[in-house]
Amino acid sequence: MSDRLHRTRLLFGDTGIEKLQKATVMIVGCGAVGSFAVEALARTGVGKLIIIDSDVIEESNINRQIFATDTTIEMPKVDVARARIHDINPDILVTAIRTFFDDSTELNVTPDFVIDAIDTVPSKIALYKWCVARNIPFISSMGAARKTNPSCIKIAKLSKTTVCPLAAKIRKMVRDANLPDFDVVYSTEPAAPTDVARVFGSIVTVTGIFGLIAANHAINYIINH
Repeated sequence: MSDRLHRTRLLFGDTGIEKLQKATVMIVGCGAVGSFAVEALARTGVGKLIIIDSDVIEESNINRQIFATDTTIEMPKVDVARARIHDINPDILVTAIRTFFDDSTELNVTPDFVIDAIDTVPSKIALYKWCVARNIPFISSMGAARKTNPSCIKIAKLSKTTVCPLAAKIRKMVRDANLPDFDVVYSTEPAAPTDVARVFGSIVTVTGIFGLIAANHAINYIINH
């Protein structure tokens, strides 16, 4: 009998697959990092996915975002993501929310785990507060742009990060907001210099691995809890 999760079942067994199928993971941000996290969760058998993003796909996204192709330009990222998830596994329940996450966001959802793949710092802080207030475990992606060495990507508590300027900025904001420490994906590689203000170069072999590592962390949490 055909089983799309056969190879995953060999790793985690029937009990692990059942845990994944019953789990709900929320991914906020469906871009360079988030799109690969969504892809991994869908292919691993997570039964319910909540995807949140306000943007549409642009041609400049094609170099690093798995949902971005020539045929999806100008389409909402969450709509493309939902279609791709259902193409991978039509049994996955997808809640697609096209919104910009901030302090005013109201969500009537209760995921088992959250992946933060947001680019905007105030939105990241707002999501941390949302998760902490509801006692929902989460992992946050730090800066993946201007990096080229995948071997420098790690998971650590925010308080233990080094080198990453975004992590340093967020550490201070988290302390000021009196939030507890939490897990992040980050890189110890120094960022490449840039001459273009507010636009940073990035490559899929780094941003994609950020997303895959975040998804793997969520999967392991579900399997082991």
